[in-house]
Amino acid sequence: MHKEYKTIKEIVGPIMLVEGVEGVKYNELVEIKQNDGNIRHGKVLEVNNDKALVQLFESAQGLQMSTSKAKFLGHSQRLAVSEDMLGRVFDGMGNPRDGGAPIIAEKYMDINGEPINPAARDYPNEFIQTGISAIDGLNTLVRGQKLPVFSMSGLPHAELAAQIARQAKVLNSDEKFAVVFAAVGITYEEAEYFVQDFKKTGAIERTVLFTNLANDPAIERISTPRMALTAAEYLAYDLGMHVLVIITDITNYCEALREVSAARKEVPGRRGYPGYLYTDLASMYERAGRIKGNKGSITQIPILTMPEDDKTHPIPDLTGYITEGQIILSRELYKKGVNPPIDVLPSLSRLKDKGIGAEKTRDDHADTMNQLFAAYARGKEAKELAAILGDAALTDIDKMYAKFAEGFEEQYVSQGFETNRDITETLDIGWDLLAVLPKSELKRIKESLIEKYLKQ
Repeated sequence: MHKEYKTIKEIVGPIMLVEGVEGVKYNELVEIKQNDGNIRHGKVLEVNNDKALVQLFESAQGLQMSTSKAKFLGHSQRLAVSEDMLGRVFDGMGNPRDGGAPIIAEKYMDINGEPINPAARDYPNEFIQTGISAIDGLNTLVRGQKLPVFSMSGLPHAELAAQIARQAKVLNSDEKFAVVFAAVGITYEEAEYFVQDFKKTGAIERTVLFTNLANDPAIERISTPRMALTAAEYLAYDLGMHVLVIITDITNYCEALREVSAARKEVPGRRGYPGYLYTDLASMYERAGRIKGNKGSITQIPILTMPEDDKTHPIPDLTGYITEGQIILSRELYKKGVNPPIDVLPSLSRLKDKGIGAEKTRDDHADTMNQLFAAYARGKEAKELAAILGDAALTDIDKMYAKFAEGFEEQYVSQGFETNRDITETLDIGWDLLAVLPKSELKRIKESLIEKYLKQ
């Protein structure tokens, strides 16, 4: 039987000190019972001899130290998992939020997960089609990869996230594909948008949704992504599914981490975030991947809004270190009406070469990708030059590149949030755009491919 302690000594914000405890472990769950039968929950943050520092999940308002009892439950936070989770909406603690019955658990899993042994990891190498040209064609997502989206406040990353969740699939595979969607610290309207969008399009059937609202306790935000990843690990490694995990918004998660760190009076690191922000983020991102001998996999798309649009801010900076590339959204493109406003030049998928080519996408993919990048970069330079010196300063070939850059943004990048392009369509649009340029400019594409695909 778990012992109850009446030795609550101090409460500061969401942090509570219990003295005279024994046999208590880090991360263990705690129930705080009040005289009126009301129960609050928390977890152990730190143990020092007979003192335990407990973090409350709910607010400490109205909690009476003298009459409350703390009961340590002997296990850390767990999630009840089963295949019936698909199609359901949960809160950040794993309780149903859709009015449905609680999940009948196949098993309970610790939400902190087990790190994957590096030797057991398999290399990501299969193409995932998101239906979005700027990603599929130029910054390809590969199964088992972690590819974050760096957004800015006010940009439509929610629409992009919903579009990827609706459209993503592994080509030429009959294996089951599921999406686990974690919304962290978002407004009620945004949460409703995701739920309704998934219901309307039928995507909810293969989706597990975890929503933590802005008015839910900040502490819950720290659990939400881990709940989602635990559900994903069950679907991937127990049921053999391909799972895509989308987490939005990582910035809200980091703010919650900073809040708890400040309440614990820890020495702050850069911009007031705790010094362990890197390891904490890594403990989530590194739960993506493929395991040898297991056909399931977890691919992650964390979405974060960069504070002050600054990609050197600690959150995008550390995320960039741990993940394999980034998709960057641009305010400038958004103002021009380009949707999704993906800025392909600074975006990068470090594993794209592993997921493209004959058998996977098409034999011309790698060459046309390099050519489109180069032509768009030159076209943007030409447009900037024209803006300063006027069109007369441009050579005829520069004008062609400028025209190419405009067409590229309008036709290739800007496809709206409802269009689902398969990879063949994306590659063909690329060829149509390259036809604007003289054949002699296509220096990055093999002659045989030009003959095969270029429509002159």
